[in-house]
Amino acid sequence: MGEEEPKPVDESNTSVVVPLETETEMEGIPTALSTPAKPSWFTPKRLLGIFCVINLLNYVDRGAIASNGVNGSRRSCPKSGTCSSGSGLQGDFNINNFEDGVISSAFMVGLLVASPIFATLAKSVNPFRLIGVGLSVWTLATAGCGLSINFWSIAVCRMFVGVGEASFISLAAPFIDDNAPVAQKTAWLGIFYMCIPSGIALGYVYGGLVGNHFSWRYAFFGEAILMLPFAVLGFVMKPLQLKGFSPAESKKALTAVSQIQDVSGGKDAPLSIKEEFTGQGSKKPFRSIGACCNLDHFSKFGEDMKVLLFDKVYVVNVLGYIAYNFVIGAYSYWGPKAGYNIYHMANADLMFGGITIVCGILGTLAGGYVLDLMTSTISNAFKLLSVATFLGASFCFGAFCFKSLYGFIALFSVGELLVFATQGPVNYVCLHCVKPSLRPLSMAMSTVSIHIFGDVPSSPLVGVLQDHVKNWRETALILTSILFLASGIWFIGIFLHGVDRFNEESDELPIIVNERSNTTPLLEERVENVNSPAEPSWH
Repeated sequence: MGEEEPKPVDESNTSVVVPLETETEMEGIPTALSTPAKPSWFTPKRLLGIFCVINLLNYVDRGAIASNGVNGSRRSCPKSGTCSSGSGLQGDFNINNFEDGVISSAFMVGLLVASPIFATLAKSVNPFRLIGVGLSVWTLATAGCGLSINFWSIAVCRMFVGVGEASFISLAAPFIDDNAPVAQKTAWLGIFYMCIPSGIALGYVYGGLVGNHFSWRYAFFGEAILMLPFAVLGFVMKPLQLKGFSPAESKKALTAVSQIQDVSGGKDAPLSIKEEFTGQGSKKPFRSIGACCNLDHFSKFGEDMKVLLFDKVYVVNVLGYIAYNFVIGAYSYWGPKAGYNIYHMANADLMFGGITIVCGILGTLAGGYVLDLMTSTISNAFKLLSVATFLGASFCFGAFCFKSLYGFIALFSVGELLVFATQGPVNYVCLHCVKPSLRPLSMAMSTVSIHIFGDVPSSPLVGVLQDHVKNWRETALILTSILFLASGIWFIGIFLHGVDRFNEESDELPIIVNERSNTTPLLEERVENVNSPAEPSWH
């Protein structure tokens, strides 16, 4: 009754004393509290083009190390007494088929360890910078392969190649999916994944030419030189924002202004700059990034993994992808040698490279466009995956039954065309069956799974099988039959209830206004300012 009413605060006379160090911090965050920054140089098509070139170089490396020019042949001393010194990696290091397969799969060790780490770091560090770090590691590791002196040194370098690749494969596809036109999302993913067969095919040709005319070491040096500009680009270009994640700059802004609130009088002080920035008063103080405990990251990672493992659509999609990649991985590594031994191809590298690059480009693009025409849904994606893989497996199996080289080329080309049509749809399912904030982890764990259970064991296992049966035709037929298993697994996915979660909001996103940084997505404004007119979208 007799209590004195609080006096209204004169906001015009309210001042906040900002410590010098805080002032310095805030100078580095103009995007959140001051004038808007210039938009990023990237347009959607430029982003797609750059990511395609990077992906191409990743797989040129895979194809090059499998080529006869780089991989070479083992030393041999037949009963006739004339010994051969061999060529390439096998000749210089005198390694057997199993060790040769280990070299091709060693990158998986780095990929397995680094992929979940990069996917988790994307929640606190700008993903574009993480790509720059990964490409730098890849460049140094590839150059190290050219300097290797024995089996173990090149195996270790290949592991670090996997570390470098981990950041890119986890984050590139979500960036493309964010910025692709709505009616062409699968087509854009198809263009990106077209670089896988194209890169492997170019790697066959590149490795064969460089290895035969110069040295297998120069093939690795050339790859490192080509990747270096893109590694630098990841650090110097203004970063982009990934859907489902708050920009790193806004987090820094919230941290800095929270310090101002403490200086201005704590919880009993009038509405602080921080509260104006967020558009609401909050009783819970924001924690600084440095104060976040590592246990929180591990706990969140465990929760995210549980969500993925209990998602039936995701699990079925990845299981089919594992069986598919088991075959494709072995094809890419042992294909030139199998073709040389079965059909006595004079230029096995060029032959397999030519078939793979033409069928890979056409098949991957066709798969993306067909799914867009069917209307991109998870159910339609599974239908396309199952049918295309079954037909492709049938043609490839029939090809290896032919004794005629021309019959093999005709059937195998059709088979590869159908098999590669799966690249866009399978990754579409990985991206759209989970909420946006889980997409990097979804892509990371999908990639880790298809490698650790797919092409990593397939290369050495096929080598062991061939050492046992000593018949490349029989080995190829056994390997190809696994594609029928992949088709069956994806067929199950048709009957699962798949929900497209692309437009679901992330539970972790804070309410942020006045976020006009250059880190916005390219095609649409994801975060709006409630106190100012909306900015025009990028088209």
